Amino acid sequence: MQEILLRVRVSQYASCRQLVDALELGADDLLLTNRYIYDSYFAGFELPCQVIFQEKYGASEPSDDMAEAIYADIKGEPKRIVAVGGGTIIDLAKFFTLKQVSPILDLYDGKVLPEKGRELVIVPTTCGTGSEVTNVAVLALNSRHTKKGLAVDAFYADEAILVPELLKTLPWHGFAASSIDALVHAVESALSPKASETTKLFGYKAMEKILGGYMQIREHGQEARFPLHGDFLLASTYAGIAFGNAGCAAVHALSYPLGAAYHVAHGESNYAMFTGVMNAYMERKRDGEIAVLNAFLADMLGTETHRVYEELENLLNVILPKKALHEYGVTKGDLKDFAHSVAINQKRLTDNNFVPLTEADYYEIYKKLY
Repeated sequence: MQEILLRVRVSQYASCRQLVDALELGADDLLLTNRYIYDSYFAGFELPCQVIFQEKYGASEPSDDMAEAIYADIKGEPKRIVAVGGGTIIDLAKFFTLKQVSPILDLYDGKVLPEKGRELVIVPTTCGTGSEVTNVAVLALNSRHTKKGLAVDAFYADEAILVPELLKTLPWHGFAASSIDALVHAVESALSPKASETTKLFGYKAMEKILGGYMQIREHGQEARFPLHGDFLLASTYAGIAFGNAGCAAVHALSYPLGAAYHVAHGESNYAMFTGVMNAYMERKRDGEIAVLNAFLADMLGTETHRVYEELENLLNVILPKKALHEYGVTKGDLKDFAHSVAINQKRLTDNNFVPLTEADYYEIYKKLY
């Protein structure tokens, strides 16, 4: 059994000045980012590279339509793609490194072999995606009314660079949703049947950093996050290494229909599903890795194992108040459609479930969270 595969060089710089000096950006580079990030951190450097602002093409999460539109506007043949942003930027940039990008649906359908044609440098500006060290990119496939991941070796970055300074302008909701996403990555990867002792080291260390940070925020307020940005960035990358090897599972799978249909931020849609899936697991199996996980969480939270998810939700609600599905506009009629979509479209994820779950089980989870 493979213990761990690490394909991405990870670097860290204290400031954007150091980042720019290290990258030596030139005319053959494409910088994909957001306007507010560029204006806040890079405008004063007079960068000589091509720059594209993602939000010009839509404010929602990444989609095949958005990727096609951006790709059509790329000038020339850049040799290196530098992605500075959150999950949307990173997932889009992975597609732009391929030799053949369009039509994107052909990549999903296996009609085109994904081959890498450009270098990729990823600089995350949230503390949750973990995508900087994985070979996974997720897009909403608008014509198919679903959201789906693609995992291919060509999507691995050549380098991931962590710059804590970039989190200073991250709005609170972005911090909350992305860091909860990293927590879910860590938990799901620990419970995955593909997990190894080595991947669990990264996953549990990520949980420790994230929950420890949340408890400081609960005690001292939202401003307490700023000195902890480096820890949250590392936790996100650790969780990315863990799920990049062991995979995510039902929490992510069930979150995708919600995100695709109602444009709920990825981390928030994961949180909406998180404890529902964990309770479904425990109804079916309470020993094995979930017992190890529950003991670890209970120790961190200072509670008993039978109350661990109640106390965890109390802590997470300080960071991001949880909503029922109907509060996002979800209708009862959506629930069966969502469950069917998960069963049909998300097998890449559900193969990693801690215990097997059926379409009927997904429907029951949705009903309880409604």
